[in-house]
Amino acid sequence: MSLRLVSRAVTHPGAVRPRNEDALLDRADLGLWAVADGAGGHGAGDVASAAIVAALADLPPALSAAELLAQVRLRLSAVHAELQARAAAAGPGRIMASTVVVLLARGGHYACLWAGDSRAYRLRDGRLERLTRDHSLVQELVDQGVLDEEAAEQHPQANVITRAIGAHGELELDKVSARVAPGDVFLLCSDGLFKALAEAEIASVLAAGGGPDALVEAALARGARDNVTALAVQAEA
Repeated sequence: MSLRLVSRAVTHPGAVRPRNEDALLDRADLGLWAVADGAGGHGAGDVASAAIVAALADLPPALSAAELLAQVRLRLSAVHAELQARAAAAGPGRIMASTVVVLLARGGHYACLWAGDSRAYRLRDGRLERLTRDHSLVQELVDQGVLDEEAAEQHPQANVITRAIGAHGELELDKVSARVAPGDVFLLCSDGLFKALAEAEIASVLAAGGGPDALVEAALARGARDNVTALAVQAEA
């Protein structure tokens, strides 16, 4: 069955932050989407997130699915090394980093790649499923049974990520893949969204046909303290 993938995206500085260090990529023509959240606490987060999007934005349209996946990995690795070099040149202890979550969809299949705590969700038959697992300190505490999910969101170190493009060490990207079903809605978002809205609320908005604009408006109404980005991709038969 041939599926048409329709995408929409909204990004906003949020209710508190003076500038937006999130960046997004919407290349529906390629079957490629991404959300990057610059690590503002480390400095130059907007530069880091923009570098990720720029590296992916000019991928040629004639690539096969396998070639596209390989190129995404290669380009993210190149940005990782570039940001590390720029940070080293800026002085000791400097970091230029950004989370990233990428969705690729071709031929009825999808794959997600990510580093950090920007997330991918899938709404299928009214049920919201988180496809990604945060690379964060609090997620590690949840996995160890020290915290539950609700307590993790309120933890004072909830913003500490353990992987990012540009962070120290080698780049590690996690990946999940599966088939796309008609009616699936994929959501890529920065942490500013899910820290303002519970997953049940996100599910309710998406199930009611609301898109990224409705999600961002709801997050702002809750006083979103961080930049907020939502990118939705719907599979239509």
